[in-house]
Amino acid sequence: MNRSVFRWPAPARAAVSLSFDDARPSQLDCGVSALDSFGVKATFYVSIGPARARSSEWAEVSERGHEIGNHSKTHPCSGNFEWVERPLEDMTLDDMERELLEANRAIGELAGITPKTFAYPCGQSFVGRGCDCQSYVPLVARHFEVGRAAFSETDNNPERCDLAAVASSNMDRRTWSELEQLLKLALQRGRWLVLTGHEIGPQDAHQTTRLDTLRRFCEFAAGHSELWVGTVLEVGRYVHSQRGSTNSGA
Repeated sequence: MNRSVFRWPAPARAAVSLSFDDARPSQLDCGVSALDSFGVKATFYVSIGPARARSSEWAEVSERGHEIGNHSKTHPCSGNFEWVERPLEDMTLDDMERELLEANRAIGELAGITPKTFAYPCGQSFVGRGCDCQSYVPLVARHFEVGRAAFSETDNNPERCDLAAVASSNMDRRTWSELEQLLKLALQRGRWLVLTGHEIGPQDAHQTTRLDTLRRFCEFAAGHSELWVGTVLEVGRYVHSQRGSTNSGA
C-alpha cells in the first residue's frame, strides 16, 4: 500500500479531526468535558434551534478552543426522510445559499464567531431532482474554507481531496478496536481521517459515539505524537497551505 508523500508538521505522519453534528445536548453534558480532560479539541457543527437553547454554553465551548461550524439553518435533507419539512429536492441553489448565510449570522449572534467550515446535513450535497438536480458544493467552496461530507467510510488523501467536500467516517457506535484500525490505516497511508458523531454517551445506541471509545481515542492520541489531532479548520488550512489549493473558499 503506497504511503502519501505529503508532509505533515513534524513529527506527525497523519492527521485526525473529531466532529459532532446537530448541537445535541449530550455533547455539552458529556462530551466536551471528556475532550477537555485530555486537551483534545473537536469541531461541533451546530443546528441553530438546539444551539440557541444553550447559547451561552456553546459560546464557552468556542472560547475553550473547540471549533463551531455551520450545519445550515434548518438542516435540509432528502424528502426520503419522513421527518424532513423542506426537502432538498424542492430547493434551489439560492435557497441553499440563504440557508448557509443565515446560519452564519445566527451562529455569530450566539457564539460571537463566523464559522469557517460547513458540514452537509445528512451528508447530502444536492438540490433539485432529476435533470434539474444540482450540486451545492460550489456554494460551500465559495463561503467556507472546508466542507465536510458524511458517511464516506474513507479517509482523505491530503494531496488530492476536495476541501469543499472532505470525506468523513462514522464514529457512532464504533468500538475502540474498530476505531483503532481506522487510525492505524491513516497513519500507514499518511492520510487525514475525519470522524463524525452525534450523541455522546456511555450506552451503545443509535447515533451515539460511545464515551469509552472517545476516551480510548484521547488516550491513544496522547501516546502517539505521529498522529496530529486538530479541528477540521486547523487541518484543512494546513492542507491548503501545503499544496497551494484553489478549491477552498474564503
